[in-house]
Amino acid sequence: MSPVARVRALSRPAQGHLAMLTFSALVAGSFALGGQIANEIAPAALNAVRFGIAGGVVGLAAWASGGLSRDLLRAPWRFVVLGGLFGIYFVLMFEGLKTADPVSTAAVFTLTPIMSGVFGWILMRQVTTKRMALALAVGATGALWVIFDASFAAFLAFDIGRGEAIFFIGCISHAAYAPMARLLNRGESAAGFTFGMLIAGCALLFAYGWRDVQATEWSELRPLVWITMGYLSVGASAATFVLLQAATLRLPSAKVMAYTYLTPSWVILWQIGLGQPVPNPLILIGVALTCVALVLLLKEEVPQS
Repeated sequence: MSPVARVRALSRPAQGHLAMLTFSALVAGSFALGGQIANEIAPAALNAVRFGIAGGVVGLAAWASGGLSRDLLRAPWRFVVLGGLFGIYFVLMFEGLKTADPVSTAAVFTLTPIMSGVFGWILMRQVTTKRMALALAVGATGALWVIFDASFAAFLAFDIGRGEAIFFIGCISHAAYAPMARLLNRGESAAGFTFGMLIAGCALLFAYGWRDVQATEWSELRPLVWITMGYLSVGASAATFVLLQAATLRLPSAKVMAYTYLTPSWVILWQIGLGQPVPNPLILIGVALTCVALVLLLKEEVPQS
């Protein structure tokens, strides 16, 4: 049996979990690579181009699979809303990475499940169970431990870095995306729906960051910037948007975003692979707590699979 056939043989919830496992690993790469080039190109210019490239890749995939249809033209405002949410998230992510450590930024990202659960209840009345609430609390504790650099004194002083604070605002937009996408989807394929969102997001970003696009010396950018842009466009945009869209149609919003708890662990592995030093061992306590939170959520899914 081919890998594709094996995935199709899985239950819908299992497909959603597999999609989010892959999603978390790919997203982590954007933190590790993005942290190395965040100060070399304006966030709006970078993301306008990467949304355009990703839109082209996803558009071709959607066309090849028959996912492009006139149905996508129904209520195009939906894609403007979703594209705007993701555009805000990515621009603020790279603004935050200018001063914040990638592992710490990834820890901020793990706070999105709590916010996603809130948005899920507001938009779709999705209820969070006691086990899920416990998992979210454990995960949030681990995230805060990493964000405050394993310093209880910093925690008491609520000493949050500027980069982390900026990125937190972006994470609010990201958290709203999962329930919003489920609410606004009208039966379109994951690839087709993602294509519409990317094109709308690209247009919004070019409109917002046109001056940055013009001011960027594209020919002067070093190779790592282009490599990162390629990864962001295909691995961390085209692929992850499709994976996220597929997962949101198969899992509750809080469970979809629960996989963000793996991001700090993946980021550490990415950084080690890129030759960066291993983080303070005490920070790993917080990372371990985020993994415990994920296990709690997955354990709850066993009877439903």
